[in-house]
Amino acid sequence: MIAIIDYGMGNLYSVHKAFTMLGAETVITSDASVIENAEKVILPGVGAFGDCMKNLVDYKLVEVIRHIIKRGTPFLGICLGLQLLFESSEEDPEVEGLKIFPGVVRKIEAPGFKIPHMGWNSLKFQANSRLFAGMPANSYVYFVHSYHAVPKAPGIITAVANYGGTVTAAVGYGNVQAVQFHPEKSSSVGLKILANFKELKL
Repeated sequence: MIAIIDYGMGNLYSVHKAFTMLGAETVITSDASVIENAEKVILPGVGAFGDCMKNLVDYKLVEVIRHIIKRGTPFLGICLGLQLLFESSEEDPEVEGLKIFPGVVRKIEAPGFKIPHMGWNSLKFQANSRLFAGMPANSYVYFVHSYHAVPKAPGIITAVANYGGTVTAAVGYGNVQAVQFHPEKSSSVGLKILANFKELKL
């Protein structure tokens, strides 16, 4: 069973619907015990970094997430769910993130380009990731964001996109994978990514 974390922020039902199409058993939940016992866990996110972290704190889910990640549960962050894995964000500098990965989230610097970065863009894979297994180079996915992660260890970046410069599109290390784009809105390419996560075994 795949737990989709409900903390009041994110495209929960779009993600749930996509996994249902793939034949996966999913549950949308804010129950810590359900999340603890799930085979895999997904953290979606839409909105502001500070608001999302406040909700995770209010729902008492911060330590639950840190625990399942440390334990080795396969974990997927989507959109702001990727950014929350880092230490902080320029969007809300005083707010601490989940601190799973060292690094910060910075505003996209793209002179002459409209911010937010919104629409379809191609991926350039940076490192082997089972999340992208079987996908052709330059696959197109759907983005909506104004900030992107800048890890202290660039080796965790698994895909980038070009938008007036290099933008972090995905990161991953061990059991933790995360994408800045929306796979649930990325047609057959996005479904392939979610299917790869569904089948992921560590």
